[in-house]
Amino acid sequence: MTGRLCILAVVIATAFFAANARLPAERPVHAADETKPEAAAEDTTVAEPIEPAEPVPEEPRSGPPVPKEPKDGEVRLPAHAGWRATLVLDNGGVGVWTVDAFPVLPQYGTLEIVGLDDLGRCHVLEGYSGRWKPNMLLSDRRWLGGLAFGDVDPRVRGAEIYTGGQNGNLYQISGHANGVLDGRMIGKVPGFEIHTIIAGDVDPGSDGPELLLFTRPGRLYRVTPTGPHGAFETKFVQELPGRFRDALVLPSPPGTIPEIATVSRTGHLRILRMTPKGAEIRVVYEDRMGMGRLALRDGGAGESPILYATHDDGRILRFERAASGKWSHEVIYLGPLGPRGVASGWFDPDPKRETVAVFGYSGKVQLLTAPEKPGSPWKVETLFIDTDKGHWLCAAEMDGRNSTDEIISSGYSGRIVMLHRPPGAGRPEATDPDDVD
Repeated sequence: MTGRLCILAVVIATAFFAANARLPAERPVHAADETKPEAAAEDTTVAEPIEPAEPVPEEPRSGPPVPKEPKDGEVRLPAHAGWRATLVLDNGGVGVWTVDAFPVLPQYGTLEIVGLDDLGRCHVLEGYSGRWKPNMLLSDRRWLGGLAFGDVDPRVRGAEIYTGGQNGNLYQISGHANGVLDGRMIGKVPGFEIHTIIAGDVDPGSDGPELLLFTRPGRLYRVTPTGPHGAFETKFVQELPGRFRDALVLPSPPGTIPEIATVSRTGHLRILRMTPKGAEIRVVYEDRMGMGRLALRDGGAGESPILYATHDDGRILRFERAASGKWSHEVIYLGPLGPRGVASGWFDPDPKRETVAVFGYSGKVQLLTAPEKPGSPWKVETLFIDTDKGHWLCAAEMDGRNSTDEIISSGYSGRIVMLHRPPGAGRPEATDPDDVD
């Protein structure tokens, strides 16, 4: 009996497992599956090919194309403190050591910007409605640095550019009525670098205007247009105490011999006055730190002359001459090391505000504004930062749409840049509402 029951149990179990093996396996249920719709049957119909959509034409930019080079139009650069910066020249990385603005071609009614570079070339840039036409003259192969403008040569129409540099060669550049510029070598001082040039009637030892050359090593030469067949004569005047890095002519009453202010690498501010026997030199200021640049404030008739000078350690000094002839000075700015440019001008819409711009190895063009309250510190604003060290700065009236002067910089970047306030600054007239930064 027991054996039959065992056989029966085995038969029942085998039938049970066989039945369950034919059922589909149960899948675990996830929360997401509770609301997931059943999969649609696969669509086996062949879709019609879709034609590509027609490209939507871009909205054309209104106005003329944006200039990429100064010769094509105004090329703006980033600037600060409400000023604007425009590129005048990109010299391909070749340093531009000196820059100034002169009426080289007066028939055009504006000033040309003149720059001297490290390869001995002179760049004369003609401005026209925001464009800058480049003219490159000379090829002295080594740096040019000394630069002056004046009507020294009576045989040439108008005033002339004079420049010299490391090779000791002296050049004259003239502009003609048909817009042509030409340059020629008019003298040389072999073995000496020409660093600074004064042009004008400043020496009673010669008839009419002349050039004064300040060289390295320290010497003073006089150059006059008295040679035969259009040539110039160069005469040694005297030894100088060191390298005179900058010089300018001070205002003087008519009929008197002008005085020349100079700064030197020796750390001196000297006043030089030419006489028939040579140069009389007196020291106004000295310090144990080199001096490099000078600027004169054009205060108008009857005002005492004011000078600004740079020390190589970053100090900017202000000098003022009293009616007695005595000079006083004060430090107005403790700036970055290596100032290499200083320019005085009317840079504030308020013409009563005294302002001066500085530039140097920091790459920053900064505006210094005198305080309204005597004894307070000067206000300092950074207007522009160049891509490399600065070397020169000048002021000029280049844009009549504002009441202020413009600032022109040059240096190691190889760029000449003009800084200016926007149209309407200091003026009541209407301006273009679309001309915004």
